[in-house]
Amino acid sequence: MKTLKNRKYVEWLNADIMHEASRNWLSELRFIKDEQQFLSNLIKSYTLQLIDASHFAESKKIVETLEALQKKNKKYIETVKTHENELLIMVDGIDQLQEEEAYRNKHRTLLVNINYYFKEYRKLKKQVFRTIEDIMKHEKQKRLLQ
Repeated sequence: MKTLKNRKYVEWLNADIMHEASRNWLSELRFIKDEQQFLSNLIKSYTLQLIDASHFAESKKIVETLEALQKKNKKYIETVKTHENELLIMVDGIDQLQEEEAYRNKHRTLLVNINYYFKEYRKLKKQVFRTIEDIMKHEKQKRLLQ
């Protein structure tokens, strides 16, 4: 029974599927890189409001998390590019069972890590937008009261 499950999983991770997954990851990581630049610029445009005492602690945490995620994004882009280039081992027609299994294991690890990264990033993005929205509402209220 255990062998049957493993065989199905190994068949599921064929070269075409892994190639498509890698291309999707790379596309999404590049898009996130652009989004992160937008978020960084957005934060810079609201710097004065973000360093206000009421938002400072949260803003500092957001900026630190954004910087860390930008570094991770750069690392993952390079890792996925390398992983994509190493796909040759799966399609070269030569039976290299250990190398192919190592590649599949690396792919599974990347799958888990990158999906976790995407969740972290979405969480941060929501936090940035909520904070900026709160600042904008507060600014609008100030203008209406003056």
